[in-house]
Amino acid sequence: MENTRIATPTTTSSETSETTTPSASTTAFTDHMTTAEFDEAFTAVMPRLRRRLLALTGNPHDADDLLQETYLRLSRRARAHTLTRQQQPYAYTCAAAQNLLRDRWRHPSRQERCTDRLPERGWDGGFAGREAEAVTAALLRGLSPKEAAAVILVDIEGLTHDMAGERLGAHRGTVQRNRMRGLAKIRAALAT
Repeated sequence: MENTRIATPTTTSSETSETTTPSASTTAFTDHMTTAEFDEAFTAVMPRLRRRLLALTGNPHDADDLLQETYLRLSRRARAHTLTRQQQPYAYTCAAAQNLLRDRWRHPSRQERCTDRLPERGWDGGFAGREAEAVTAALLRGLSPKEAAAVILVDIEGLTHDMAGERLGAHRGTVQRNRMRGLAKIRAALAT
């Protein structure tokens, strides 16, 4: 991995007098990495960089996210031909990744957060909830009492077919059949 060095063509003042310098257009072209060169260099340093990021973040998921962000940031520059060749690609990519990590720490509000809570619903004065209840009640009125009871217990209250059968004093299969008939009637009413 250390041998995947992409050398930047540099000349010192003593070398300039002895060698001919390439033209400005040739230098501009050879100083920048192509996308293929960047991919090759990044792939070579990627395992070592991931280990480093894992040690810094302490979380494999955060390390992978940071590795991907680093790749995207640098590959964007490689595609735009603004990424210059580096003598130490690992050091360069590591510095870019650490800058991204530092940005995450400084601005935690920019990153996604996982939560168990659902976002709060917008306040509409309770109109949407009341409207949904009215529509549900109207649909349930179109069912027989047994079908409505099966739909309410299983689909609205979340009981199993067995538990609903115990409450209704009916067999599990009867509750299931009444529920399926009721749902079919509700679907037909909604389709019209």
